[in-house]
Amino acid sequence: MKDKWLEWVIQIQSIAQAGLTFAENQYDIDRYQQLRNLTVEILHEYTEVSHNKIRDLFANETGYQTPKVDVRAAVIRDDSILLVKEKIDGKWSMPGGWADVNSSVGDSAVRECREEAGATVVPRRIVALQHLNRHNSHPYPYTIYKVIVDCELTGIEFVKNTETLDSRFFRIEELPELSAERTSKEQIEMCFEAHKHKLFETLFD
Repeated sequence: MKDKWLEWVIQIQSIAQAGLTFAENQYDIDRYQQLRNLTVEILHEYTEVSHNKIRDLFANETGYQTPKVDVRAAVIRDDSILLVKEKIDGKWSMPGGWADVNSSVGDSAVRECREEAGATVVPRRIVALQHLNRHNSHPYPYTIYKVIVDCELTGIEFVKNTETLDSRFFRIEELPELSAERTSKEQIEMCFEAHKHKLFETLFD
């Protein structure tokens, strides 16, 4: 039953959002809104996150609900991988974040490396497309697709920014404490394995 309640809340929210999008009868619209409000109450009760924050992140979208996209850049040099120290928790992850509207996966990887690590990179291939809740800790109340992109480094000079405290290269046997909801050790190992091969079949799910 671990996290089963969260799966139910996600399903109810998705049904409510679809109903609010397609329903025409005001009675139905009111009932779907009540369902959506109920999911906010349940999440608040179990997580103690404020109602406003839950509503902003989880129950504030319109239209048919689709997954969010998190793009992470795997930048490997001399048997070491580039990680950034997150301000939010003081732990380390591969550079990355939400994909922007009207921005490609490659564009997102380039932008995140520049903004978070001070690195200029060239995207080479997609290593994996994963469902975050199946591979990372701290499950989210909405679906996230994590796209991991193998990138070639062309230059680096860390610049102070609003999201990260530092950027460094680490060998696999010397990894720091990871921001596990963003990057897991298994994902880093997967990136090293892909980097060793000229041809690598993208992993998914």
